[in-house]
Amino acid sequence: MKQKSSTAKSALEKAPPSRLQRELSAGIIDLIRSERLAPGTRLAEVALAERLQVSRTPVRAALKLLARRKLVRAGESRGYFVADTPPVPHKAPPKPSPDETDRLFLAIARDRRAKRLPDEVSERDLMQRYDATRPVVQRVLAKLAEVAAVQRKPGHGWRFQPTLGDTQARDESYRYRLLIEPAGLIEPGFRLDPAWTAEMRRRHQDMLAMPWSDTLSIALYEMNAAFHEGLAAASGNRYLLVAVQQQNRLRRFGNYDWTFGYERVIVNCREHLAILDQLEAGQNEAAAALLRRHLESAAKLKRNPSNSASSKTT
Repeated sequence: MKQKSSTAKSALEKAPPSRLQRELSAGIIDLIRSERLAPGTRLAEVALAERLQVSRTPVRAALKLLARRKLVRAGESRGYFVADTPPVPHKAPPKPSPDETDRLFLAIARDRRAKRLPDEVSERDLMQRYDATRPVVQRVLAKLAEVAAVQRKPGHGWRFQPTLGDTQARDESYRYRLLIEPAGLIEPGFRLDPAWTAEMRRRHQDMLAMPWSDTLSIALYEMNAAFHEGLAAASGNRYLLVAVQQQNRLRRFGNYDWTFGYERVIVNCREHLAILDQLEAGQNEAAAALLRRHLESAAKLKRNPSNSASSKTT
């Protein structure tokens, strides 16, 4: 019996490490280097688990892996310690490709809109659900935090911010925007920044020139959000700008996935450029009328209930 147990243990140790063990091992080595831990420093499992946002069990497995590779030292009685010889610096892994992060970005947005993801998640939850590496998940969470779509919880985990979650809420959002956004173009303090206008024209022309792909839907939404926020900022009315920014935050997850085809992308970009043409010509009333028509047209693009990946944007 003892021999069988010994054989099983030996086979387990010879088994290739899991992806999580490899990632945690690299994370532990990075911590040793970044914290400049001296040889002989005890590597506490609890502290490491908190830093790496996992439980103690996978941390223990990663420490055993590092000990077998002589990158840390096992104690005589228990525990693990920084090795006497510092680990040789390893080449940094390549950064996740934009396509890789954008695909996960879209998958999270779709699942949130379809209510398949809870309000609170951890990096580990997302890694398991989407079979993604920690660097990719961290990169996506950082991007979501930048656009105020998620917020880090005190301690561990992340919390998704509120969104427009049903048809009635989206319809109310468009009616609200129709009340305030065209009015912003005829505010007495309206002033268009030439540098912003030139940048917007460039981004729209670049979008029209690019071959369309699903992952471009994120860039499309962010460009559109910047366009509407820029017009609100040009109004000179701080309250109008705050209102448009809030709407963009609430609409973000419901608009990251584009399902209306490239023809609608062309219409969207050309309508934006036409509004800029009128504003640069000093025809603010005409620009306001075009913006109203633009929003009314976008409001009619109804989501297909049978398609959980459907959305709309302007």
